[in-house]
Amino acid sequence: MFRPLASSLVVLSLLSASLASAHGSMEVPLSRVYSCFKEGPESPKSAACKAAIQAGGTQALYDWNGVRQGAANGRHRELIADGKLCSAANESHKGLDLARTDWPATLIAPDSSNRFEFVFHATALHATSYFHLYVTKEGYNPALPLKWSDLEATPFCTLTGNALQSNNRYHFTCPFPQGRTGQHVIYAIWQRSDSPEAFYSCSDVKFSNTPPPPTSWKELGAVQAREDLPARSKVTLRLFNSSGGDAETHPLQLDSATPAATWMYLLAQRVNASSSRVQVGELQSTGVVNPVNSATGNRVYSREASDTFQLDIEKPTGGGGDPAQYTYPNGISNYVAGTLVQGTNGSIYRCKPFPYSGWCQGSAPYYAPGTGSHWGDAWEFVR
Repeated sequence: MFRPLASSLVVLSLLSASLASAHGSMEVPLSRVYSCFKEGPESPKSAACKAAIQAGGTQALYDWNGVRQGAANGRHRELIADGKLCSAANESHKGLDLARTDWPATLIAPDSSNRFEFVFHATALHATSYFHLYVTKEGYNPALPLKWSDLEATPFCTLTGNALQSNNRYHFTCPFPQGRTGQHVIYAIWQRSDSPEAFYSCSDVKFSNTPPPPTSWKELGAVQAREDLPARSKVTLRLFNSSGGDAETHPLQLDSATPAATWMYLLAQRVNASSSRVQVGELQSTGVVNPVNSATGNRVYSREASDTFQLDIEKPTGGGGDPAQYTYPNGISNYVAGTLVQGTNGSIYRCKPFPYSGWCQGSAPYYAPGTGSHWGDAWEFVR
């Protein structure tokens, strides 16, 4: 039974307003909350993210871009108590404050100028008063709750004024923290200038026990496998240049049903063997990027910091394919992963798994990955 088109437009309007009110988090190195969101709130892979959900629920991860204090106005230490830095003292995000030694961490290394490029993914581009980046002191113990006194007294990097951004990412190059070994936390504060609101994030990082050599690799972000795939599936890593044009395409055909960690490992090997500008895996202290047999541990590195990437997944339809369960527009606002919907062009699309399925709700089904559109990234073309 169809509902009037006006009803669907209302749903789309509300969804757009929700996306516009979102904010951001650190993407390179990946913040704790964003990492768990990328694993999938309903089916996380790492023990730490599972524990965070058990402590605080899944909604905190869907709100990965909203770890904030609405009336901060620079009063960060006054409003956020020791042990609550990663949640910014928000009860909704308390799972991020768990003191654990197994939070997924990124190995970071300096470039040839002994600096590192940080990337903050902003889903809303607010006017910036400053970014402050702090690092934990040598001897920091991740098994204990993070306190302000665990951080260096002054930030190792400060960016003031309206930061340069592209593709909803703020890029800023900072001096690389010195004298660190083992696991640490980089704590980011983004204070708005057009509001007292501020945003916070904890990024778990690893420093090599020996100083890593300078490297020309720039991390583009984590690439994670969220599900096992059936036989005859195809996964493709697509690399785009600064103007959005196709730079490289790396497809992998799966002849048999394949676990998430395995197909991601195979894809990373394929990319690293054939690419002239990108590598997938974990950056080693030698400057080499090696694939890891993990659903969540691989990251994409490029020699061009302006590159972006997209992971496309195509599943078999099984002969003629299953019929669509709905025809758009229909006023449905609760599409779930796997739902088949016929679009206005007559094609059939499948709502992708978590976390993308949250973007399918009430949206027009179409397939346009890599365009920056939540709706385009949420659906996959079936036929």
